[in-house]
Amino acid sequence: MFQGASSLSLDAKGRLSVPTRHRDVLSATAAGQLTITKHPHGCLMVFPRPEWEKFRERIGQLPMAAQWWKRIFLGNAMDVEMDATGRVLVSPELRQAAGIAAFFALPLLDVTIAEPASGAQRGPRQAKPAGDKGHSTDGGDSA
Repeated sequence: MFQGASSLSLDAKGRLSVPTRHRDVLSATAAGQLTITKHPHGCLMVFPRPEWEKFRERIGQLPMAAQWWKRIFLGNAMDVEMDATGRVLVSPELRQAAGIAAFFALPLLDVTIAEPASGAQRGPRQAKPAGDKGHSTDGGDSA
C-alpha cells in the first residue's frame, strides 16, 4: 500500500510521472503495469495491475443494485504501462473525467494544482501554503 503525499505533474502529452519512490516497487510487484480508473468523487484511482485484478473481482461480485459502481469503476478502467522513465499515459477521457487540463507547480509552496478542464481561459489558481489559515498566494507563472 502506498501512502503519503507526492507532487505529481502531467506533461503536454498527458503523461503522468510516477514518483521515484514508487517506481521500483511498481516495477518489481506489477512489472510496471497499472490500471487507472475514474472515482465517483471526480478523481482518478491508480492501481498496480495485481491489485486492480483483486479490486475488479470484488466490484464484479456486487449485487445488481450496485450496477452504478460497476459502470463507474469498470467502465472507465484503462490499462497502462510505465515507460522507461517512469511515466504513464493518462487518457484524454480520464483527464476530462477528473477535470485535469494542466498542472501548475507553485515553486515556493511545493504544491501542485489541477486547473479544471471546463471554462474559458482564467488567471492562475490560488493556493494557501501549509499552515496558512487566511492568506492566499498568487500562483505566478505556470511551469
